[in-house]
Amino acid sequence: MFDFFVSLIPRAVSQGIPLMFGAVGETVTEKSGNLNLGTAGIMYVGGICGVIGAFLYETGVGPENMNGFLAILIPLACCLAGSFLMGLLYCFLTVTLRANQNVTGLAMTTFGVGFGNFFGGSLIKLSGADVASIALSRTSQFFSTKLPFADKLGWFGKVFLNYSFLAYTAVAMAIIASVLIFHTKLGLQLRAVGESPATADAAGINVTRYKYVATCVGAMISGLGGLYYVMDYASGVWTNDAFGDRGWLAIALVIFTIWRPIHSIWASILFGGLYILHIFIPSGTNLAVKEIYKMAPYVVTIIVLIITSLRNKRENQPPASLGLSYFREDR
Repeated sequence: MFDFFVSLIPRAVSQGIPLMFGAVGETVTEKSGNLNLGTAGIMYVGGICGVIGAFLYETGVGPENMNGFLAILIPLACCLAGSFLMGLLYCFLTVTLRANQNVTGLAMTTFGVGFGNFFGGSLIKLSGADVASIALSRTSQFFSTKLPFADKLGWFGKVFLNYSFLAYTAVAMAIIASVLIFHTKLGLQLRAVGESPATADAAGINVTRYKYVATCVGAMISGLGGLYYVMDYASGVWTNDAFGDRGWLAIALVIFTIWRPIHSIWASILFGGLYILHIFIPSGTNLAVKEIYKMAPYVVTIIVLIITSLRNKRENQPPASLGLSYFREDR
């Protein structure tokens, strides 16, 4: 049993890191009152923008001449820039033009997936690959570098230290976001905007600025989930439509963690474990049983949602103005 968990946990962590990035980013966004259902599209755009930067650099200088610092910096900068623009577009539509947030988020998911597939397919053609994927193995090696002494510490090193820098970045962002939101004046004002923008506006808080900043920062954090998936989890291999439903699971995690970023650390690992549970539980040739195991993350989310609704505690509820456009002239 011990060996089972030592084998399961590292894979669950690797599977859960994209979810953690997405959940933390969406939580920051929703605390401002913006419901961004475009998280899946933003993660997709973040991933493909990182791939574009890595492809141009790797093919430009050659795999043997690559600089490790630039091999990480260029895809990272491209990912953050693409994700930021997606967040900016969402804010322009929903905050400035006051478009419906639900429709805008769904449209951005469709746009993000189409954007990624278009440029992904273009890069595959440029690379002349015989298969429908592009491999950036050299860049992936820099992103997936582990701590050199992890293997020497036995099970402890394998469970806690055998991950890349982006995995630890995700944990750090969850902690930092939690501290900023719940223990600083900045976070108090952000929560005030999410709860009652009219009251916050009357108190002198710039509602538009907070919504723009929180949403764009949240989008950049979510975009890193797409970059991690491609460069670390998928070993630098981009394949169109490969992200699956991870973006939607990240949104579900926001509800699961009752809008508290610190909880996304263990929750994303739990969801990551549930996501791959069917691999570790023997089911023989019965495919129906495997499909039932694959339902585990969604069933858990529904159960938690029901329990949270029944308890009906105010601290477990979303921001009061979540998903609602703010009309200052109505104040």
